[in-house]
Amino acid sequence: MRLSRAEAQERNRARVLDAARAEFAERGYREAKVDAIAQRAELTRGAVYSNFPGKRALYFAVLADLVERQEVPANPQRGANRREALGAFARAWVTSPGHDALARDFLAEVAAGEETRRPFAQLLELDALLLSLALEALDPRVPPPGAPPLRVVRLAGVVLATLHGASGLAAAAPGFLEPFDVISACERLADLDLGDWWAPPPGAVVVGEDRAWTPPTALDLVRGERFTPGEDGVVVVLGLNRLAAVEQAVRNDARVTLAVVTGAPGELAPLARLVVARSCVGLRQAFPVAAWPRLRVVPDDTGALAAAAGVPSVSDETETAVRVERGRVVARAEGSGAAHAVSAGARERSAPPAGR
Repeated sequence: MRLSRAEAQERNRARVLDAARAEFAERGYREAKVDAIAQRAELTRGAVYSNFPGKRALYFAVLADLVERQEVPANPQRGANRREALGAFARAWVTSPGHDALARDFLAEVAAGEETRRPFAQLLELDALLLSLALEALDPRVPPPGAPPLRVVRLAGVVLATLHGASGLAAAAPGFLEPFDVISACERLADLDLGDWWAPPPGAVVVGEDRAWTPPTALDLVRGERFTPGEDGVVVVLGLNRLAAVEQAVRNDARVTLAVVTGAPGELAPLARLVVARSCVGLRQAFPVAAWPRLRVVPDDTGALAAAAGVPSVSDETETAVRVERGRVVARAEGSGAAHAVSAGARERSAPPAGR
């Protein structure tokens, strides 16, 4: 049976990924050659570049594919408290594909240029927020009256720094670190108090709208499942350099869907999927379902979800939020503070009348 153009492209992409994985595993990223990858895939060099803009983009895509294929065990040992959950999260991390020899050049390639360093920092901010939300749900701590909302994003950042550092050393100095020691260290970080709290930013101007909301089906990296974001809530469209702004919506207790967009999808979209999916796989293994963040994270590589939200052109600096109610977009804001302004309005509209 003759394949359609889309089917042929998907088949060739899969062949390139398989060939690249074998080439990187055998020769390492530095010594791997695009011509050798094309030969392994039985395709032309041009066919490889038609799917990936360069070797680094292909490397990120190979690692992302490995992580996304990783399955959560049928009966994962999820933590019942912060200490147990952080231990389980660290255990999942040090046994993931992102911790093996194939990933030994990952951090060096990210650090090689500003075009990857800045998005990577923001992706880590998003990972820290997701881990923080899970920890907070597992063990809610109410601040004293009049005090700002407590959070553990900074603690989550320390945990992620520990694990990324351990991965880097596992590749650069095999045998130096005992994985069990890394797991134990992360468990003990559960009691670290960094005096972390969140302050609401200034809000952007909210503009009323009234148009149909017709979102495409999308992949939620947090839960590892496809869904259609048709429920009432807030959709935040953020470029890779603006991802930390999603916390503005989350802290207003709104139901939030984050569309992650980029102006360079060929190279940066695989990087985004890799970094976020790796943490989310660990979250699903380490935390009970009830503690998983309500936030949905969608890698919007084609900009389809952004377009549904009224953002036809995206870049790494995009920052737009819309509010959805009963199948219609009813409000939007753009620029700094957009997520806070739109989600605060959603919270006010959902609050019960005074005295009830």
